[in-house]
Amino acid sequence: MYIIHNGKIVTEQSIAEGFAVVVEQETIQAIIPQEQVADYPDAQLIDANGGYISPGFIDIHSDYIETIASPRPTSMMDFDISLREAEKILISHGITTMFHSLSFYKEDVFSHKPMRNPHNIQRMVDAIEATHNRLHLIRHRLHARFEIDNIGEVDQLVKNIEDDKVHLLSFMDHTPGQGQYRNLEVYRETLKGYREISDDDVNILIAERQSTECLAAEKIKEVADIALAKGIAVASHDDDDVKKLDLVKSFGTTISEFPITLEVAIKAKELGIHTIAGAPNVMLGGSHSGNLSAAEAISNGCMDILCSDYYPPALLHAVFDLHEKYGNDLHAMFMMVTLNPAKAVKLDDELGSIKPGKRADLLVIERMDDGYPMLTATMVNGALITTTNYRIK
Repeated sequence: MYIIHNGKIVTEQSIAEGFAVVVEQETIQAIIPQEQVADYPDAQLIDANGGYISPGFIDIHSDYIETIASPRPTSMMDFDISLREAEKILISHGITTMFHSLSFYKEDVFSHKPMRNPHNIQRMVDAIEATHNRLHLIRHRLHARFEIDNIGEVDQLVKNIEDDKVHLLSFMDHTPGQGQYRNLEVYRETLKGYREISDDDVNILIAERQSTECLAAEKIKEVADIALAKGIAVASHDDDDVKKLDLVKSFGTTISEFPITLEVAIKAKELGIHTIAGAPNVMLGGSHSGNLSAAEAISNGCMDILCSDYYPPALLHAVFDLHEKYGNDLHAMFMMVTLNPAKAVKLDDELGSIKPGKRADLLVIERMDDGYPMLTATMVNGALITTTNYRIK
């Protein structure tokens, strides 16, 4: 039994002071007044030192594992080692449940990452699945990001869904001229940032990409229906038009990842669709590709989930930046990385909040004198995973 005390508890309703969290075996047993801690003489005490006691962060969109598994275009590390090393990093940033976002591309025209080769994708899918039956630090889940021109891999995607290896499904369309790359100049600059290519070759590539055959809407719905029947949430990606929202909702979509404009984000919320922004967008002060500012969307009440996207430290920092730099309610910002993503992927019956009966995924977050957030203790499923002691000398 553990008791985490002397902290501010991030509950579902508010940030509560004067209480402690009792953990027994894998679950949260109770939230008790601080003065009742002495009634549990056999419990191991964890002192939060006045910091925040938060649910563990749930990250439902991050391709970080690609960087760990393939740190260079010509380097491929062992996948099991990659997952084990990645989880040590992720837990240090408060991420207790990670949906590794693997990109199922027909062709990765930008980086040509070897991790996006179909063979390697399937190897990683299987490696993630294998984590469930061995010693591990965090919960590993799979977010299958399927590019809609990847027609040849549809059957393999369906097999993975039917084999219970997929936990979130999103459909992507990176065709230049729409979505994330509706501005062709952004597409050009992004492409040139990855490789040396002439303007003429860029024009040829754009024409080729715009004429590529993609999955028909009927086929997308068919695959989405298979996922939904398995209880898997379905997401759309880079929605850039309010009319598109009606289409993706007809597929059973309940999540809109990175809506491109404020108008689209507002409409998505009106339709009851969960909206996601990248936490790095908050830290950078805006989108790196010139699209919707996460802070602006949050201030307008049309964004309810943050993901780390490609930079795991961003979740923790964005929570406090959004509160201190932009004046948002701190409790609401914590919900964007805990309960809200849990609801979006249908895990909120067990995870996402500090509530008796739920899994004990807990963080202790203290603050340095300059405001830097220190993660000093992490717990997953009732097991104390890390304690971190900052020092002056």
